[in-house]
Amino acid sequence: MFAAKNTAAPSGEAVYIESVFSTYLYTGTGASQTITNGIDLAGKGGMVWVKCRSVGFNHVLADTVRGNTKVIYSDLNAAQDTFSTGISSFNSNGFSIGSVAYYNESPERFVSWTFREQPKFFDVVTYTGNGSNRTISHNLGSVPGCILIKRTDSAADWQVYHRSLANTEYLVLNGTAAKATGTTRWNSTTPTSTEFSLGTDSTVNANSGTYVAYLFAHNAGGFGASGSDNVISCGSYTGTGAAGNNITLGYEPQWLMVKRSSSTGNWVMLDVMRGFSESSDNELYADLSLAEGSGLNLATPQATGFQLQTSTGNLNASGSTYIYIAIRRGPMKTPTSGTQVYNAIARSGTSGAATVTGVGFAPDLALTGSRTGTGHTFIDRLRGTPLLISHLTNAEATYSAEITSFNMDGISLGNNSGGGYTNLSGQTYIPWYFRRAPGFFDVVCYTGTGSTSAVNHNLGVQPELIIYKSRLYADVWVVHTPSLIAQTKFLWLQSSAAEALNSNQGYTASGTPTATTITPGTDPLNQSGFTYVAYLFASVTGVSKVGSYTGNGSSQTINCGFTAGARFILIKRTSASGGWLVWDTARGIVSGNDPYLALNSTASEVTTDDSIDPDNSGFIVNQVTATNINVSAATYIFLAIA
Repeated sequence: MFAAKNTAAPSGEAVYIESVFSTYLYTGTGASQTITNGIDLAGKGGMVWVKCRSVGFNHVLADTVRGNTKVIYSDLNAAQDTFSTGISSFNSNGFSIGSVAYYNESPERFVSWTFREQPKFFDVVTYTGNGSNRTISHNLGSVPGCILIKRTDSAADWQVYHRSLANTEYLVLNGTAAKATGTTRWNSTTPTSTEFSLGTDSTVNANSGTYVAYLFAHNAGGFGASGSDNVISCGSYTGTGAAGNNITLGYEPQWLMVKRSSSTGNWVMLDVMRGFSESSDNELYADLSLAEGSGLNLATPQATGFQLQTSTGNLNASGSTYIYIAIRRGPMKTPTSGTQVYNAIARSGTSGAATVTGVGFAPDLALTGSRTGTGHTFIDRLRGTPLLISHLTNAEATYSAEITSFNMDGISLGNNSGGGYTNLSGQTYIPWYFRRAPGFFDVVCYTGTGSTSAVNHNLGVQPELIIYKSRLYADVWVVHTPSLIAQTKFLWLQSSAAEALNSNQGYTASGTPTATTITPGTDPLNQSGFTYVAYLFASVTGVSKVGSYTGNGSSQTINCGFTAGARFILIKRTSASGGWLVWDTARGIVSGNDPYLALNSTASEVTTDDSIDPDNSGFIVNQVTATNINVSAATYIFLAIA
């Protein structure tokens, strides 16, 4: 047994969701391996829940209180088992696994969900039953929103308390039944911030029986720089039987478990790492050992909650009631280094399935640049695998053989038999990878209303560069830099044209973007029923810089406040025609010639001029006629990343 953990953060130290929860995907090897997810289980304690995605193995749950070799199954009523080669250790940054198939069958695909013990988030409690009405102390530090209890010494159904049910009602995690009444489960008593109550039922309190309880908080605050942000919610909603049912959380979720409580239904589990997106979802069920299902459009994360896209009985039957546990998307902490949120990896196409690794983080946007002339594409985790082509006005398109998935450390590619934008044999590519993070970058999907209206985002600061694109129909890419050029002027990513006044076409936002909202006008940013995506960038000290400069006709240093120079540079001339030109250190930012590409063009990479030079504070621009990025008195905008 593990000793009790000190789960509280040091006085004055902020706690973020990325420190206490992780969804981590991995491939089984059949040999010992370590899962490094950044969660301190050795020092703080917690629970690891693992499910094989590609084969119908049972869900296995282990925790630091019962010990790393002890497992229970969410889809079974079986007693606790012992796996000597299951989880071999709980570590300060994740956990290690042995050869047992449930955790590590080769070459199967797995997902692990790690919950760290932390006040106002999650707690693990074990106890021995006494057969009498009683209370059990806990360290959640708030009133539990949900409690999962499993008897470990013998077979018994999982018992589920949820704040949205009466304290005389319960659900069964390993079954599909509707809520039932049983006053001997919770002794008809609502939990408090220090204890929960038990009756005499053998599933929760048989004399001499042993039990584990997993406690989840609800909207208790305690997180983020302010110490007041919520990261977990245990709520309920009523089904509408139609797509568009919005559930408000106050944040964008990364993990969701839903159960129909008024009737039968499975325990649906979704997360953004496996695929919880605008286009399709990959679902698992806590009560079933089935392999992962895919391709269904069940629900989509939104900036302030989630929206149901189905009428299925498991999630949105008209008039039915549902309970859920939702966990906030991370990271919540503002990045301190460009390597945490941006990378580029040059590669050659293969026209065969391939995996790109070495990004250094789980990317949220792959902006793929073809160095040999097929064009450039935006593909992001929130929309799923449909792509948008930066030099065209086309609606988003799904090519099954382009990017097939976003992974923990890169992306997977298909055979490129579709559009040929990411992996065509004989082509070379430079994918630029971006991670969503406060202050740096965010992605927002929204549906137009036909009238000026605010759209929520999670950038946390006022956006300085916003790129809009219609997803449903062909229309222009609109680029807005409200603090750099006039509020009523815009640029077009697919075009080299100068900035222009377009208020008569409805581009103008009704107000300056804020730290929480953007405000698209009407056509072409907000037509009723049309779907859109917006990419938001801002400046983070030492990490990124959105800025502008005036050309001097020769050479000048653009100071971004960096210490080791820019690794990514996007420049657009705004006062006259000029391409959307990109340089990066993966291809070379040196004192000599530097390769560049234009996002608004299918032209091959140019390698024959020295428009950019390195500088520790940012970069140097030189005036050469090939790029015209430093014409005397001309104005420019740029995005640079350290």
